[in-house]
Amino acid sequence: MDQNKRNKILDFLDQQYPNVGCELWYRKDYELLIAVLLSAQTTDQSVNKVTPILFKKFPRLEDLANAPIRSIENTIQSIGLFHTKAKHIKALAATLIKNYQGKVPSDKSQLISLPGVGVKTANVIRSELFNIPEIAVDTHVFRLAWRLGISKKSDSVEVTEKKLRKYFPQDRYIKLHHQLIHFGRYACQARKPNCVGCRLQTICKEPNKNLEKPLINRG
Repeated sequence: MDQNKRNKILDFLDQQYPNVGCELWYRKDYELLIAVLLSAQTTDQSVNKVTPILFKKFPRLEDLANAPIRSIENTIQSIGLFHTKAKHIKALAATLIKNYQGKVPSDKSQLISLPGVGVKTANVIRSELFNIPEIAVDTHVFRLAWRLGISKKSDSVEVTEKKLRKYFPQDRYIKLHHQLIHFGRYACQARKPNCVGCRLQTICKEPNKNLEKPLINRG
């Protein structure tokens, strides 16, 4: 492991994003779980426009569990995949009530067994609600991992997570997860990254990706 490279990445992220955290709006544990579920293939900003309306209309888990699917769909229809997500929300609410006394569990296997919850969502919940060291690999974290040479572009999400865990110290997992998301969301974007002045270009696998290419004089 190149400790100089690792320290360079961590120092850069600490300077750029010293105090970042979850951008999803929530007040209760299950509200965050639903918000993360809704955020799949959708921006946090879009989710934050919908969840206050959803939780005002259905203020209790019991209300969500008993709500007609169509009513939930109508509330979240601006969100991608809203038909499937509405079914998951209703089933999730019922499962939390039946099996967990209305509380979100901290155990990863129990979280993954919930309707609509995968490894990424489980990791977000464990780190955000229970302060358990986890790195959730979303599209931003996945992209940055291979751009920074920590993983390969051909790696699976699971392999990428393992490599990130091995590369960085455990006590940095939670903060690092948020920092990478902010870096990928607002600077090192997929199509048009802001490469100008980025101090990680020397280790990036796609340096100068969005810098203007010089005109070729063809005589």
